[in-house]
Formats: sequence, structure tokens, C-alpha cells
Amino acid sequence: MPIIAPDIGIDLGTSNTLVYVSHKGILINEPTLLIVSGGTKRTLRAIGADARALVGRTTGGDVAVRPLRDGTVKEYEMTETILRYFIRKAIGVSQLLKPRVYITVPCHISPVERRVVREAALNAGARKNSVHLIDKPFASAFGSDLPVFQPEGSMVVDIGGGTTEVALISIGGIVCSKSIKVGGIKMDEAIIEFIRHDYNMLIGDRMAEDLKTDWGSALPVKEDRKVMIRGRDLITGLPQTAEITSAKIYEALKEPCGKILQAITSVLEKAPPELAGDVLRKGIYLMGGGSQLYGIEHYLAGELGLPVNLAKDPMICAVNGVGQLAEKPELLSRIGRSNFMKDEED
Repeated sequence: MPIIAPDIGIDLGTSNTLVYVSHKGILINEPTLLIVSGGTKRTLRAIGADARALVGRTTGGDVAVRPLRDGTVKEYEMTETILRYFIRKAIGVSQLLKPRVYITVPCHISPVERRVVREAALNAGARKNSVHLIDKPFASAFGSDLPVFQPEGSMVVDIGGGTTEVALISIGGIVCSKSIKVGGIKMDEAIIEFIRHDYNMLIGDRMAEDLKTDWGSALPVKEDRKVMIRGRDLITGLPQTAEITSAKIYEALKEPCGKILQAITSVLEKAPPELAGDVLRKGIYLMGGGSQLYGIEHYLAGELGLPVNLAKDPMICAVNGVGQLAEKPELLSRIGRSNFMKDEED
């Protein structure tokens, strides 16, 4: 029986949670999702990948729960449950000394919200006084091998499921940043609302996500393609099929893409001149699951007049960052006085 549990890094996202175990790598990549029975006393039915397989196919008394919304904890008990499940699945439960845990959080959540995440992790099995909250854009930049500890600016745009984090990083800290409640889930909702408005038809979350992934684009489409969708007619209440074009999906995604552009512009306007020069020379680094929307890097580059670099593996940048910190905890002392460091003193 191992006496000391390995340190772990957790990218706790609204859509997906990834777990990195020290010296082993990424062992878990599953939806941040639970299926529970309804009523006053809720019973857990499924977690993670098992829960995703049941979405839209459960009995009347079962509901799907996303314990995080817009990057913050909304269901404390469910967050604790899912963290405990992932920690145990990654490292087991037989250790005498619990693991040190490094968790990503949005850079603009309040101290109270940070405390909630820390308490949930402690109750889920983390070592006391060893839960470290890392601003997600910093973790993503570090996990992408950007020179975050050097005296030069690196601008990161992390498009997650619930939020988009834009940050300018230099000398181990975040110089200026902006967090907006726009991400992959808002893109899905935009598609659902567009089809509801134009077709009087309700489609499910999974179909909206599939449409975004397979047919969505941040740029006007050159060749308009057609796809059949299935849902429920809002007038008759009966099942229905309809034909939608890729141009329509592009129209639905214009608003969330425009809000991401505005957030980047806002941070650039606050950037010190020297660091702004670094961004002009190096460009912007795009990461996070939402950055996989077709053409979004070209859309942003065209609007901003700056190079935009899409990370090689955009979904795992943040978990790689906290995973590297788990393997090299001495680097914590080099992180500047960001919200993360101030929160540790509370």
C-alpha cells in the first residue's frame, strides 16, 4: 500500500474535467456531469462519461446536473461528489497521506467562490492546507510552454465550456485579464435558440453540440452545406425533422464569437506599451475546447490584425499546466501576486 498519494492537477471545467497524476500524465478526461434522481432526496445514478451516455435518455424522475455553471460552483454537494469520484478513480483510496491538489479556476471569481472550491476539494480527499487554486489562463499558458516566468508578455485566450479567459501574462503573474461567461455551452445555446426561433423546433444539447462541432464556423462559409436535424415541433409537440444549412449555423454563432473578440480587445486596450509590443511580435495564443470551432483563429486574426496561434492540443493545455506544477511544486513560489496567491493568505 502506497503511503503518500501522488500529487494531482485538476482542470475543473464547466463541460469537462481532466485529471493529471504526477509522473503518470493525464488519466481522466470526462464530462463534468452527473445524473441524479429528482425529488428532495437525490440519488446518484451516473457520473462523467457514464452520465453523458444517458443525457436525454433517462426516466422522468432523473435529471442531468452540471455542478459548475459559467466556471463557478453552483451545486456544492455535486461538485464535491464529482471531485471525490475523479480523485479516487485516478489514484485510489488506500494512501495514508492524501494528495496535494492543484485546481484551475477562472481568474475573476470571488474569494468566497475560491473558498468553496477549496473546501469541496478538501472534503473530496485532498490534503489539508495543500489545495492550490491556479488561474486558468496562467495554467494554460504554462502548459503550452509559453515563457510565463520571463519578463515578456504572453497573451492567452482560453475558450472553455462556461467561460472565456483572456489574460496578458508576464514574470509569473497576470498583468491584466478579463473573464466573460461565453464558451462552448453558450455557443450550443445560441444554436438551440436560433433553431427555436427560425424553425419552431426544439433540439437537444447533444445535437446542438454536434452541429457546432461538425458544421459550425466562425467565418462565413464558402460552400453552403445542408444537414438534417431532429427535434420536437413546438407547435404540435410531435417529433420533427428539418433541413438546416451551415450558413445558418454560422449566423447563430456570430454573437458569441463577437463577444470573445470584444473581451480580447478590452484586454489589449489595458496592456502596458512594452507588453503590447510583445503581443504584436508574438501574437495571441488560443486554447481551450471552444478554440476548436472551425476558423475562429482566422476570424480573430482578421479582426484584430494580429497573429493568432492555435495550440497543438488546446483541450489539455490547462491540465498540463497544473500537472507540471504538481510535479514541480517549487515553482509555486515564482508565481506572482495574482488572485491565487492572495487567496492563499485569506
